[in-house]
This record gives sequence, C-alpha cells and structure tokens, in this order.
Amino acid sequence: MTPATRSVEASDGHRFEQIEFRPEAPAHYLYWLPALGVTARSYRPFARALAEKGVAVIIHEWRGAGSSSLRAGRRSDWGYRELLDLDIAAGLQQVGQREPGQRLLIGGHSLGAQIAALALARQPDSIDGLVIIAGGSPWWRSFPFPLNGLLPLVFVTFRGLGAVLGYYPGRRLGFAGTEARGLIRDWTRSGWTGHYNPDGIDQDLEAAMSQLEKPVLTLSMASDWFVPRGSLEWLLGKMPGCTVDSEILGQEDFAERKPDHFGWMKEPDPVVERIVNWPACKPPAAD
Repeated sequence: MTPATRSVEASDGHRFEQIEFRPEAPAHYLYWLPALGVTARSYRPFARALAEKGVAVIIHEWRGAGSSSLRAGRRSDWGYRELLDLDIAAGLQQVGQREPGQRLLIGGHSLGAQIAALALARQPDSIDGLVIIAGGSPWWRSFPFPLNGLLPLVFVTFRGLGAVLGYYPGRRLGFAGTEARGLIRDWTRSGWTGHYNPDGIDQDLEAAMSQLEKPVLTLSMASDWFVPRGSLEWLLGKMPGCTVDSEILGQEDFAERKPDHFGWMKEPDPVVERIVNWPACKPPAAD
C-alpha cells in the first residue's frame, strides 16, 4: 500500500506533513502521534500493517522533527499548547469527512500517548476513542526504585539545559531529539507534579480528562522500563469515566523483537492484531 503525503499548515505558519495510509473502505480512522524525538516516517510499517487490516492511519509529524518547517533553538520555542491547539488541531481538520459509523480515534506512543489523551480532553466532541501504546505519565512517584530516585535529577538537568542552551540537546544526550525548551518544561512539570498544567492553556486539563467517557485501549510491553505499570495506571486514573481495555505483550507475542519501548515498531503485527480486534475498532455493523 502506497502512502499519501499531505501538507498541513498551522495557524501560526508552521508547516509539516502528514503520512496517510488509507484503505479503500476504512472501518475507522486513527490519528497517530509519535514518541518524543521520533519522526512520522518511523511508523510507516505500523501504519501500513494497520491499513491492510482496514483501519486508515494518519501519522502526525511533531513540530521540530522530520518534515516540520521549524527546528528548536533559542529563537524558536514551543510547548504543549502549540502541539495541541495549533498543530494537532490543524492536523485533525485535514482528516476529512467520514461515513456514518466510522470513528475517529486518536492514539500515540510514549509522549504521543500522553498528548493524545490531552487532545481527547481538549476536543472530546470530535474524537471517539484513545489508543495508548507503551505510554504513561512521567510522574516520578509512579516509577519503581531506583528510577523514582533518579527522575527528579533528570528533570532538573533536562530543564536546566533547555534554559541555558535555549533548547534541549537530546541527540547529544541519547534521549529524544533536539527539543524545544518549552516542551521540556511542560514535560518535566508533569513529571514533577503528576499533573498536566502546560503553559498557555487556561483550561483545567485534569478536570477535562476526568469527565471523559470514551473507549480506551492500552498495550504495554513487558520489557519496557521506560513506562512501568504504575506510570500507565497513573495516566488512566485521570480518566475514571473511560472504558479501558488493557493488555501486556510479552516475548511470546513477538517472533524476533523484544517487547520493549521501541522494539514493537519493527514488528508491529502483534500490536496491530490487538487494535483491529478491539471492539471500538470493529467495522460498523451493517443495517
């Protein structure tokens, strides 16, 4: 299946490309958000496999990565507000009209899963469900020892580097990409406090998440130390009104790759099978 590439422009002039895999008659649509520092094209095997099962996938490109017209720097900064209210809002507008019964789901990997949950809280009337893969909250108390002791130091270091350099040098540090200092500030704040309170957003996102009543699918990886079970549970606890289906994928589910934070991307079929068999992703019933 050959993907289509669509140019998107946010209201502030930021330009980026969506990668879309659309079957002839999609059952539903999944708007997909990458992990921090990962480009949209890295998810093409996953999106192609899912589209071959009947689900259209539109892969979002993060501001500052891949096809984005911007790069983080001292004079180029952004945070969660720009991702949610400018880029994702513009991206979702490009999905287009759907047939009756076709759902628009939003999902993501790692940070993408967190932002997807926030986008759902921000636009609950236009999004029908949430898919979380290897994602959870970075709140330090939700992590086991010794990570719960190391994360506060990580947050201070990452935030400090952003303030001093004007951007976060993730490529040089081996964690994420070259990221905007505002993005790192919002991420570390949620890691410190356990709550989502991004700069520039007046809405109480925690209250909005608590009011959601949507289907949620979570797929965790048994060897994923980036997102321990407590991290996911803390994120899900913010959405008590949602109907949650959860599964942990182990080594027995993969032929070659480890069930860790990134391994599933190279062998996406086990993840794809769970998504297409999720009740919220079943084709609409015929009249």
